[in-house]
Amino acid sequence: MQIDLPVIWALIIGLGVFIYVVLDGFDLGIGLLFPLFERKADREVMLNTVAPVWDGNETFLILGGAGLYGAFPVVYSTLLPANYLPLMLMLMGLIFRGAAFELRAKARRTQHLWDLAFIGGSALASFCQGVVLGSVLQGTVVVNNRFAGGPFDWLSPFSLLCGLGVLLTYATLGCGWLILKTEGDLQRRLRRLMAPLTLLLLAMMGAVSLWTVLGLPTVAQRWFGSGLLGWFLPVPLLVLACVVAILRALRRGAEAAPFLLTLALCFLGYSGLLISMWPHLVPPSLTLWDASSSPSSQRFALIGTVIVLPIILVYNALQYRVFRGKVREGDAGYH
Repeated sequence: MQIDLPVIWALIIGLGVFIYVVLDGFDLGIGLLFPLFERKADREVMLNTVAPVWDGNETFLILGGAGLYGAFPVVYSTLLPANYLPLMLMLMGLIFRGAAFELRAKARRTQHLWDLAFIGGSALASFCQGVVLGSVLQGTVVVNNRFAGGPFDWLSPFSLLCGLGVLLTYATLGCGWLILKTEGDLQRRLRRLMAPLTLLLLAMMGAVSLWTVLGLPTVAQRWFGSGLLGWFLPVPLLVLACVVAILRALRRGAEAAPFLLTLALCFLGYSGLLISMWPHLVPPSLTLWDASSSPSSQRFALIGTVIVLPIILVYNALQYRVFRGKVREGDAGYH
């Protein structure tokens, strides 16, 4: 039986990106929620919910980038120059967010400045990730397997809308995570915040989806002209079902359900994205087979990935198991 290596690698990279979005999404979301909670003790609790795990979450960003470079070098060499500025700003945001984690715990007089760095770094990284997503979806000018567009092709109303969409997604994820990990008055305020965030996220998902279908002909053809609409239709219906379930879970005081259902929302949104792009990695011109490295390179990299990926997954699962449970005011902080 012939193994389709490009498909396997697309699945691995897609899995890595999705896990990154979920795991780093909720700790970036905590940074986005920081301005709404000015009490120092509340902010300490919020940070302590992710302090043991936040840096491990970024492992999957490295996995996705390294896998893309090894398995689909043409994608790497076209999407990077097409999105240099938002990617550099994203990395700058992640650096400020990471530095704030480490330094605000030691600072006294300048702690408020590191809080601002944490908020700004989280917002910048989240927004730029959405802008890059929008840039990829709207299409990249490629000639002879090289980027042939301008330095600001990534900047468009659609990419900015996607940036706002990712901000809302991460804020909702962060709110769900904090409901799971906190208690008392802080948890009650987070519950009140979760419902409007979820409704705003639903509206944003609808706006991005509508714009994608109406404004991008290749995506419209994929959804409505391929004869597979009956298979794709459950995605938006399940999105609505998840939103209703989140609102009901909040009313009955559930703690884990809002977060788990928000994860399901993210998965459904990601599924819609994959449906819209498949089989292109660089819409509208490069499919995953067009952009693949040689089979020998993909086989060699796959051997290492098969060994390393389970270790990464087990390590991440263990860290969440070790640090499970509630985080309370007065618990040992990040030092």
